[in-house]
Amino acid sequence: MLAVVRLILLGCFVVICGVLGLLFCLVRPFHPNNTPIFAHWYGRMHKLLGVELEIRVPEGLFAGGPYVYIANHQNTYDIFTLSRAMPPSTVSIGKKSLKWIPFFGQLYWLAGNILIDRKNSGRARGTIEQAAAAIKERKISVLLFPEGTRSYGRGLLPFKTGAFRTAVQAQANVVPICVSNLHGRIKLNRWNNGKIIIEMLPPVDVGAFGANSVRALSAHCHQLMQTKISELDHELATLSAKGATDHGK
Repeated sequence: MLAVVRLILLGCFVVICGVLGLLFCLVRPFHPNNTPIFAHWYGRMHKLLGVELEIRVPEGLFAGGPYVYIANHQNTYDIFTLSRAMPPSTVSIGKKSLKWIPFFGQLYWLAGNILIDRKNSGRARGTIEQAAAAIKERKISVLLFPEGTRSYGRGLLPFKTGAFRTAVQAQANVVPICVSNLHGRIKLNRWNNGKIIIEMLPPVDVGAFGANSVRALSAHCHQLMQTKISELDHELATLSAKGATDHGK
């Protein structure tokens, strides 16, 4: 019964946010903070899912930038957890054809997200050039998922290089965003689904790697994220075990 109530409320919330979001974007189209505002709206739904969320940000991070933010992509629940940590003046990247999807496409476009014309570029290089140009010209950050797909409990998957080529070309430092394990953590019929930690790491200087060391930059960021995610999972496991012990006393 709890799952049904949650699904109904989530559905209503998504529709209401979509309508309000479209009206909001018509008032101030393409504003760099449109996407973060909408993301934070959706991120507030973590409470409805019974999740406690802790977000950790290095001091002074948002005073710099623009950045290429990279995050681990786990499952559909990312929209109600990771989105709560969407940094200011940050957008995502999507296909230009998204603009023609009724309602959602117009909202995505008016929110200021970067639309890539892959047909005209013909190659991944063209996509990277378009994204890098948008970062430099509009002074905005982008959020990318370097794994290229959801992991669904398989751990941090190997990275594709597109995000890092974009960062090097735009001369934008990379900021890893690490989310503790979500797989199997959220049960719609369970009232309390525990705690999730989202931690942003200090910026990785792309200048220290150079244009010819994209794979080294990718490997370095992968190692940083893998280590941090492991630490977060261990921290939460210890916290959970302590809570169970205290409860049993």
